[in-house]
Amino acid sequence: MSTYTGDAQAIQHLKQAITQGKRWYIALLEAIKLWETPEEEYNGRHYRYLIGNEAFDWLLLAERLCQEINGLVPEKEYVDLLFFDKAPIELSKDEFRHLIGDSKYNAYLNYLYGILLEQFLILAVMDEIRKRKSVLGLINSDKNVVDAAYQSVYGATQAELLKTFRRERRYPLSRSIGLGELNEFTYWLFKYRLKRCDKSCVASDTKKALLKLHHYLKLKGKLPRHSPPPKLKS
Repeated sequence: MSTYTGDAQAIQHLKQAITQGKRWYIALLEAIKLWETPEEEYNGRHYRYLIGNEAFDWLLLAERLCQEINGLVPEKEYVDLLFFDKAPIELSKDEFRHLIGDSKYNAYLNYLYGILLEQFLILAVMDEIRKRKSVLGLINSDKNVVDAAYQSVYGATQAELLKTFRRERRYPLSRSIGLGELNEFTYWLFKYRLKRCDKSCVASDTKKALLKLHHYLKLKGKLPRHSPPPKLKS
């Protein structure tokens, strides 16, 4: 359980604002602004909200805070937000930024670029590899495609990179990986790629990932609420 004063204030504000009639989603975002703990143990689960000290997983914190208001939130709206990233009301980018605060919003953009888009970059490169192999009449396993994609983007296989990441972090060399560690690994890959590639390559990869993300969202019939993110600063 967190010992940060801001966390207790966040929970108190969330409950009080809802009981006073404020929309629960707005109260939730205001509570997120007040929250201080970067990670914690709660009810037997480890929550890491700030990945690599830079990337803010706001939906994970939203999930944690919603446990404090169980029964006060319409179940469908709760499920739509946490499982489908679909908010009960539409907010502009500026409104969202104001409600969660500038520092958390900037860290949220780091999450978008460093984790979400990094995942879509790999998917985009995997699709390119599959298409090339299909044209040539070649059939390969998904593992071969994954390894080829990682080699193309990072210059090493996924297993090699994961081993390097874990050694740097002094994590055990397990045969499995949890979601929290996977997100941390993905953000590490993002930083690794930025160091390895020149600016033109980074810009090209970012565009490729954005196109893949927008294609996915179009198929799902859902547009990003607070994106596309702004261009990377040079």
